[in-house]
Amino acid sequence: MAVESGQIVQGTVVRMLPYGVLVRLEDGTQGLVHISEIDQNYVRDVNDYFQINDPVTVKVLASGERGKIELSVKQALGEGQTLTPRPPSSSDDGESRESARGGGMDGGMAPPRRESRASFEEKMGDFMRSSSERLGDLKRNIENKRGGQKKR
Repeated sequence: MAVESGQIVQGTVVRMLPYGVLVRLEDGTQGLVHISEIDQNYVRDVNDYFQINDPVTVKVLASGERGKIELSVKQALGEGQTLTPRPPSSSDDGESRESARGGGMDGGMAPPRRESRASFEEKMGDFMRSSSERLGDLKRNIENKRGGQKKR
C-alpha cells in the first residue's frame, strides 16, 4: 500500500538528525519529519521530543520524486494541540548533551527574566553612558593604530 498526501499513518522513529527525524511507516517506506513540523512551538532539539524506536503518528504532506516522503507530526495532531517534550533524563548521557550545548539545570533554556526595578529612563541613561564610553574607546583605538594625530 503506497502512502498518499493527506493520509495520517503510524510510524516508528528510526534515525535522529539535527534537522528532523526519519520515520519508518507501516508499509516499510521512510519519510522525514522536518524539525519545523514537530510541534507548534519552537523546537530546539529533536532529542527533546523523540528517541529511536518511538511510535509516532504522522501526516503525509508530500511524496516527492526519488521516493522522498515529507511528514508532519504537528499536522497529525489536532488543531491547537501541541506535542509535549520529554522530561529531562537524569542519565549521564542527557547531562553531557546539555552541558555540551551550554545548558544547565534548566534543560538548556534561558533563565526567566526578573523584573527590573530600574525605570526605562535609568536603563536608557546607562545604555547611552556605556555606549559613549565604548565609542570613545573605539575612536582612541583607531587613532592609535593610525599613528595618532601628529603634533607640529
